[in-house]
Amino acid sequence: MKLTNDKIFVDSNILLYLLSDNVAKKEIAKQIFKSYPIISTQVVSENMNVLFKKFSTLSLAQIEQHKSLLLTYCKVVPVTVSTIEKAFELRIRYRLNWYDCTILSAAILENCNIIYSEDMQHQQLIETKLRIINPFI
Repeated sequence: MKLTNDKIFVDSNILLYLLSDNVAKKEIAKQIFKSYPIISTQVVSENMNVLFKKFSTLSLAQIEQHKSLLLTYCKVVPVTVSTIEKAFELRIRYRLNWYDCTILSAAILENCNIIYSEDMQHQQLIETKLRIINPFI
């Protein structure tokens, strides 16, 4: 995977690979993480939820460390009324799931060119400005 100089947003699923046993995906996630990506408070919350529910082998200290890394090395933007309004427009136009729309909305409002996600349609262009990229392809 080749990183660009574009303004990037990262979906929740990519950041969870920082704690994965899948070495290849973990390395790609690390490369993306090193670029000081933009994430939303929703992405942080989704990461915490998954870690507490599905990563039962992690200690509380490891979960706290992941949280601290996200809050320190990513630009974290809040989900606002504007984010929700834009997400509603995206939901109607693209018929994507609500939580994906709120993530896409946050990325658009931050003027990102790329969003890295494993769960959305690779190469789809949203609003003629935000490209969805699956970094694992």
